[in-house]
Amino acid sequence: MNATEQQSPRSGMGYGLRALGRIAGSGTLDRIGLRSGLEHAVFKGTRGGLRSATRASRTFKAAQNLTRPARPAAGTPSSGLLDLTPDEEQSMLQEALRAFAAEQIRPTASLADSECQVAPELLEQITELGVGALGIPEELGGLALEQPAVTGVLAAEALAHGDMGIAYAALAPAAVAAAIGRWGSAEQQATYLPAFTAAAPPAAALAILEPRALFDPMDLHTGASRDGADWIIDGAKALVARPGDCELFIIAANTQSGPALFLVESGTAGLSIEAEPAMGLRAAATGRLVAEAVRVPGGALIGDGARELYSECVQRARIAWAALATGTAQAVLDHVIPYVNERSAFGEPISNRQAVAFTVSNLAIESEGIRLVTYRAASRADAGTSFAREASLARQLCSAHAASIGSDGVQLLGGHGYIKEHPVERWYRDLAAVGVMEGALLV
Repeated sequence: MNATEQQSPRSGMGYGLRALGRIAGSGTLDRIGLRSGLEHAVFKGTRGGLRSATRASRTFKAAQNLTRPARPAAGTPSSGLLDLTPDEEQSMLQEALRAFAAEQIRPTASLADSECQVAPELLEQITELGVGALGIPEELGGLALEQPAVTGVLAAEALAHGDMGIAYAALAPAAVAAAIGRWGSAEQQATYLPAFTAAAPPAAALAILEPRALFDPMDLHTGASRDGADWIIDGAKALVARPGDCELFIIAANTQSGPALFLVESGTAGLSIEAEPAMGLRAAATGRLVAEAVRVPGGALIGDGARELYSECVQRARIAWAALATGTAQAVLDHVIPYVNERSAFGEPISNRQAVAFTVSNLAIESEGIRLVTYRAASRADAGTSFAREASLARQLCSAHAASIGSDGVQLLGGHGYIKEHPVERWYRDLAAVGVMEGALLV
């Protein structure tokens, strides 16, 4: 596949055609008027300090007997040739999602930001498009024939071009499904993954970030200790997407062997949530997840608590956030270029001023730099090669430039950038989160 380092074309067919088939077969296209577009492309409130108990609205049971875990097939090793151009199927998928983001996500983004929630109908439409099944192995009803990182990056980038907060809310459950699909045991997959491929998949969240300064994902304060055959989890997680709606969490906690991931159902005693609206990502209705002596069975531990598994989770999450930053940064650029060309001062477009032109050029350079290193990290992940360095580079570039891209977008619009009539002030607030967030999403 071209979008990876010489991967086989089977991967593109596995994702592009299956995902496009899911989109084409969805009634969403007819409801929102995007059917012709696809055929043309060839297919609330403030922090109150009060806690509320998490709710249990679903009973997870094993739907089938698996003798071994299902895993996406390994990608083709790199041949040394690097081509980050998406292949035809990936391009069609990205174009379809970009059209959906433009027609459905972008017009509702301001309201979702102000109300700190996404309309359930919109989340349902995004689910119907199949993006949540990209990380679930095909034999369990998902779309993951082969490694899904590049396709996941393209999907996340396309949705974030509409709105990062809505993209975060929509993709958070996919992170849980992807983690179970990649690292879960046969029993965990049989118990939880069928729900994610059903007609009404559960809301879920991967919780790694903790509410403290200078957070290091490899030095967790949330702890998990043995009590007989069970685990006892204590700690708090920050900026979790839609925790009040979630039916399942994956919680990162420190054990004697190091940080590990645990499956925790929302109805578990001792688990509670607090409202935690943030400066950005407000559409995701972020909240704090608090675990007080939460008891889970020994089988809740993912991947036997292997440290390398947790490290890979952090790296894949950083790639996912870089993908969201890429999509939102492109939205800023796409908005400011026509603005500076049309806005006149002293009898000429303000784009004629060198300071404005150079700022726009820097926006393009920084956005493209984030995109390229993100694509490279994802392509190496798909090829089965080490991608820790590339994921760290993507994280560093986003930390250094994402917020400044949003800030420059505001400055280029002058007074218009400061008011909510234009979306750049929201993009600025959202982009500021990229250098802070850890976990929550996966590719």
